[in-house]
Amino acid sequence: MAFPTTKIEQHEVSRMICGSNTFNGFSHFSAARDRWLRDYFTTERVVEVMARCAEQGLNALVSGTVQKMYDAMQSLERQTGWHMKWFCTPSGDTEKELLEGIHWAADHGAEFCLPHTCYTDTRLIPAENRIAEIEKPIALIRKLGMIPGLSTHRPEAITVGDKAGYDLQVYIQPFNPAGFLCGVETDWMAKIIQNTPKTVLCIKALAAGRVMPPTGIPFVYNNIKDNDILAVGFLNPGEVDEDVAIGLGAITAAAARRELTYSRSKQIFK
Repeated sequence: MAFPTTKIEQHEVSRMICGSNTFNGFSHFSAARDRWLRDYFTTERVVEVMARCAEQGLNALVSGTVQKMYDAMQSLERQTGWHMKWFCTPSGDTEKELLEGIHWAADHGAEFCLPHTCYTDTRLIPAENRIAEIEKPIALIRKLGMIPGLSTHRPEAITVGDKAGYDLQVYIQPFNPAGFLCGVETDWMAKIIQNTPKTVLCIKALAAGRVMPPTGIPFVYNNIKDNDILAVGFLNPGEVDEDVAIGLGAITAAAARRELTYSRSKQIFK
């Protein structure tokens, strides 16, 4: 199947891609859920979900410098021939640590490299329209053949990145109707995303499980540009099918036909 795509330099990227917080146990919900996710998602189960993503035309993944993610993508390619493009988000407490992570991303074949929010946002200086200790990492990303971007939870990073003229082609930014981790009201977040000419990779569309997919996914697609993309974390192949249908419906303005949840309290609506 084909899912609508956008182009980032030489790469065609599906406008919905696979998130990885579920795979790596970052639930943004509870320590117990984190532990369950880490125990449940073996490499084999990650590959099972990613294989369904491939069947639905999703051709990219976003994650940190996690060996399990690399191993899963390699296993998927061996089993199916499907190559997942990689938005890799290295981090570090220091510039030296970040540069090491950038080298790791390049050595493991990432197409896109975006310093993680824990590096980006601690160095953001909006009053001076700059991000400290970012020029050298961006230059290294480009030198190593990857496309540079920034991962951020602060919308100011997008406006500062644009004003400063940094070589950035993609921004990662949370965006959802609940405003979870958005940093500013949702209408202003939409305006910031729409005003940058660069691609924005929207994360947390479902507010880490606080928003239902039929609410969160159309909200994001209805408030972003045609060259922006959305990452969704999936627990199983069935969720891939449901969320892809919702995403396609939002992009094409067609209502997605899907099975609703059912309980006794809904008997009156049948």
